[in-house]
Amino acid sequence: MRPTFEQDVKLDEQPFRLEAGGELPEVTLRCAWYGHPESAPGGVMLICHALTGSARIADWWGDLVGPGHLFDPERYALVGINVLGSCYGSTGPPTIDPRTGRPYAARFPLVTIGDIVRAQALALQKLGIARLSAVVGGSIGGMQALRWAVDFPDALDVCCAIGATPLPAMGLALNHLQRRAIQQDPAWQGGDYTTQPAAGLALARAIAMCSYKSAALFDDRFGRHPDRSGEDPRMTLAARYDVAGYLDHQGEKFVRRFDANSYLILSKAMDTFDLAAAELARIRARVHLIGLSSDWLFPASAVRALAERMRTVGVPVEYAEVSTDHGHDGFLAEPAAITPLLRAALEPTRS
Repeated sequence: MRPTFEQDVKLDEQPFRLEAGGELPEVTLRCAWYGHPESAPGGVMLICHALTGSARIADWWGDLVGPGHLFDPERYALVGINVLGSCYGSTGPPTIDPRTGRPYAARFPLVTIGDIVRAQALALQKLGIARLSAVVGGSIGGMQALRWAVDFPDALDVCCAIGATPLPAMGLALNHLQRRAIQQDPAWQGGDYTTQPAAGLALARAIAMCSYKSAALFDDRFGRHPDRSGEDPRMTLAARYDVAGYLDHQGEKFVRRFDANSYLILSKAMDTFDLAAAELARIRARVHLIGLSSDWLFPASAVRALAERMRTVGVPVEYAEVSTDHGHDGFLAEPAAITPLLRAALEPTRS
């Protein structure tokens, strides 16, 4: 489904000051709308994308978007906003720095999930949107939903975060290795590349794909089969098993669609996301946390523990868990399993 309309929103705050101390002389965010905000009976719902997603919600959560679906544009005005630091229309490393006339590249300052959310809030404010019926997202999108509930407690009714907590040490380790893979590619050129550092970015994506899936899924899908190209991994060092061919293919595809410097910036934003007890105590929205049973990047036990931390400080929170072999990708790969839990969160009187 194509968006009803798309628009670029230039923030009034100039310069835009960042939590880590940097600043951007100006910020523009790409927004994609499904439905019409002035006439939607269910109000405006912000759907936050994951690390490499875009404002076009239906491009990555298409089974949930459309007439008669959970995210029905005839009921809600759905808005996706490409995050600050990305490469799909919002200000990010590929953007021309108006001070120099060159892309920001590696000079793009560090951003946090808080910066991303504050930029979204300013964009919506400029568009005349004062309140959201819900903020929903998975992974880094769930981090955004939680940050919305903390930083703008009176601006939303429902916060729904899937597979999202502060990253545990293993997640921090894997993100570090992904960034190192990119930065050690000679083509990275200190961030001032004219051609993607393809080898490093592809390897970073392959590492990430291992963390997005589960061991059970890999065993079921690939086992110890030789690569489907006909290679025999027993005969030469370079010949691959099927799972290796899959990871290489995912890396090759990714290099064609995402920017390496944006990957560095956004993975670091994931690292620095945290939630102190005093911050959680500010939440006023109804919170629904969803864990994914086979997720080892954001373990379901950690999502459940976050729900308990919220209850301790008086936050109205519900926890539910999806049984899936798809690991962290379960919220994207199994929309039929996610839908009833999201429906219960968004439409409690109908559930």
